Amino acid sequence: MSQHNDIGKQGEQIALDYLIDTKQFIILETNWRFSRAEIDIIAKNEETLIFIEVKTRSYDYYGKPEEFVSRRKEELVQDAANEYMKQVNHNWAIRFDIISILMNKDGTHSLEHFQDAWW
Repeated sequence: MSQHNDIGKQGEQIALDYLIDTKQFIILETNWRFSRAEIDIIAKNEETLIFIEVKTRSYDYYGKPEEFVSRRKEELVQDAANEYMKQVNHNWAIRFDIISILMNKDGTHSLEHFQDAWW
C-alpha cells in the first residue's frame, strides 16, 4: 500500500477514536460506498445523522487538509448520502462534517472538526 493510503487509513482511525471517545458519536458505517462515491464515516449523534469526510496530510505546504475537499467531492458525498438515507429509511436531521488531520514528523497530530462544513 502506498504511503498516502497508509496516512489516510491512520487518519481515519484517529478520527474514529476522536468521534467515539471525545464526541460520543455512534458509528454506523465506515468507508460506505455508492457508485463512485465513498463516505469515510457515517455516524449518529443524538437525532442527527452525520456524514464525515476525513482528510489527512503529512504536511500543509500546499494548504490545510480540509481545503482539499472539492465541490465535486461534496456532490459525490451528497449523492451517496441520499442513497444511504433511502436504504435506512432516514427521517431525522443530517449534516456534513470534515475532520482535518495533520500528521507531524514526531508522530503526533493535530485534528480539527468542522461541523456543518457544507450543504
